[in-house]
Amino acid sequence: MANVPLIVGLFAIIYFVMIRPQQKQAKEAQDLLSSLKKGDDVITSGGVVGKIFSVDDKFIQLEVAAGVKLRVLKASVQARVTVEAPKSATTEPKKEEK
Repeated sequence: MANVPLIVGLFAIIYFVMIRPQQKQAKEAQDLLSSLKKGDDVITSGGVVGKIFSVDDKFIQLEVAAGVKLRVLKASVQARVTVEAPKSATTEPKKEEK
């Protein structure tokens, strides 16, 4: 009988350390996939960065360059990204080193 609280405690630790974070991560990934829309900038699991041209049930078309479209599985999208314009040399003044 002394082992029952130990087993329950171990199960609770495993649940909060392993199972719950994995479920949370899966839910976030599902929410991301369901919220994809035309015009979003995304990165795929293969490292391809592009703008969504069209969205279907299982596939999306990414425009990776002007006139270049790739058809990829919707599940391969890993994250939304923000594309920043390249910084020019005139925006930040150079500091002189002494």
